[in-house]
Amino acid sequence: MRAVTQRVSQAQVTVADETVGKIDHGLLVYLGAAKGDGPKDIEYIASKLAGLRIFADDEGRMSKSVQDVAGSVLIVSQFTLFGDTRKGRRPSFDGAAPPDQALLLVEQTVRALKAQNLPVETGRFRAHMHVTATVNGPITILLDSKKQF
Repeated sequence: MRAVTQRVSQAQVTVADETVGKIDHGLLVYLGAAKGDGPKDIEYIASKLAGLRIFADDEGRMSKSVQDVAGSVLIVSQFTLFGDTRKGRRPSFDGAAPPDQALLLVEQTVRALKAQNLPVETGRFRAHMHVTATVNGPITILLDSKKQF
């Protein structure tokens, strides 16, 4: 699994002019599932997201997690995180999990985060979404459960 994680002051997802997910301060996470991902990948990503220390303490150092600051998480499923552009100009998405498997992996990741008492909102799987956010910092962290970067 891969996650592009941003520290935000607020974020929301709309589908056809309907707000389907909205948070105040916390993490905006674009989450992609790969072929072959499973429980260990979910555990890795959920644990990293819950404990990622990218929020400022009283001295301005990034030493607090989203849990520490009573933040929320907005998960937006995004298969394009597995776009491969090494050949040609049109991305290949062959590395992405098939939709049914990806949906299950994303849902399980959401449950894993909720099990850690984090408020979690989501986009709508396979929908054309508009995401708006106020990125705080900007702070953007890339996570990969296979540790490819």
